[in-house]
Amino acid sequence: MMKTGFSIYLSSGMEQIESIIHQAKNAGATQAFTSLHIPEENYGDYKKNVLELFRLTNEAGIGLMIDVEGETPARLGLKRMEDLLDYGVTSIRLDYGFRLEDIVSLSKTFQIVWNASTISPFEIRKLEQYGADTGRFTACHNFYPKPYTGLSIERVHEMNSRLQMLGFNVAAFVPGDEILRGPLCEGLPTVEDHRFKKERIALNMLELYRANTNQVFIGDVNLSGNGWQEFKSISEGVIPLRTDLSEAYSDLYDRTWHERADSSPYVVRLEESRAYFAGKSIPASDTGECEPGAVCIGNDAYLRYKGEVEICRRKRASDSRVNVIGKVCNQDLEYIPFIENGMGIQFLRRQ
Repeated sequence: MMKTGFSIYLSSGMEQIESIIHQAKNAGATQAFTSLHIPEENYGDYKKNVLELFRLTNEAGIGLMIDVEGETPARLGLKRMEDLLDYGVTSIRLDYGFRLEDIVSLSKTFQIVWNASTISPFEIRKLEQYGADTGRFTACHNFYPKPYTGLSIERVHEMNSRLQMLGFNVAAFVPGDEILRGPLCEGLPTVEDHRFKKERIALNMLELYRANTNQVFIGDVNLSGNGWQEFKSISEGVIPLRTDLSEAYSDLYDRTWHERADSSPYVVRLEESRAYFAGKSIPASDTGECEPGAVCIGNDAYLRYKGEVEICRRKRASDSRVNVIGKVCNQDLEYIPFIENGMGIQFLRRQ
C-alpha cells in the first residue's frame, strides 16, 4: 500500500467536490489537501462552503491537510485553531501569523506541515528546544503552476533524503490529467518533467516514491477515469502492465502478483506463480531469446523452478527450460524498473 492524496478547491463548487471525494475515496486516497487562502478564487459564502467541505471529507473518512493563516479560525467562526480538529482536520500547513510558541502548542494537536524547500535543521532544533513534538512534523513540497519552474526529480530525491534524516515524512504533488486548476491550467506538479507527461499518472507517482517521497497528492482538480484507475492501482501498491499473453496463459490476466522481496536486476520473479502452477504439466515450447519485457515461465525441465513466471528486465539468451509466453507492451516497459521489493503487478489485456 502507498499513501496517496488529492486536492480540493472551493472554486470547484460543492457538487463537483462531493463527486471528487467519492472518486478519490474509492481509489484508495486517505488524505486531501486544500488551501483556504488562494487569492484568485472566489469562495462565495466562505464559512458555509468551508464547513461543508470539512463535513464531506470527515464523513468519507478522509484526513484533511489545509493551508492556514493566523486568522483562519476567526474567519470560520471558531475560537482557536485547535477547534479545526472537530471537523476532521488532521494536518495544517502554516503560512504566516504564527510564533514559535504557537507552533509548539499546535504540534501537540495537529500534524504540522512545513515547506520542504525552506525548513532548516536550525529551525527544527530551535523548535525542539521550545518543546515541540517534532515527531508530528511533515514536509510537503510545493506545486508549481508556472511552466519551467518545477523541480527536477534528482533535486527532490536529494531534498527528501535530507529531510528523512531529520525525521520527516515527505509529501509531493503530481499533475492531474483531466480538469487542470486555473488560472493557468497548465498542471500542478512538484517535478517539472511531470507537467509534460501528465497522462502517465502511475509513472509520475512511482518516480516520486522512488525519490523517497512518502505520500503523493494529485495537485489538480480531477482525473480522468483511466487516471483514477491508475491512481487506485498505485494506492494498492500494484503496477498495471498492458501485456500480450498467449491464450494458454490468459488466466494470468487481472490477478495480482508480487515481485519477490529479493529483487533481481535481470528478471522480475512472481513469487506466487510456482504454487499457482503446482501439479500442472508445462511442456517446452517457444524457448527462444528473451527481449526486455518478455514474460516467461519455467517449463517441466526446470524441476523445482517449474511454473515460475518472470518478466525480463534485460535481454537474455534462449534457455530450453524457459518458455516465452508473452510480452509487456512497449508503452509500459518503463514501469519495469519500478517493480521491486515486493511490489505488486497486474497483467492487463491490451485494448
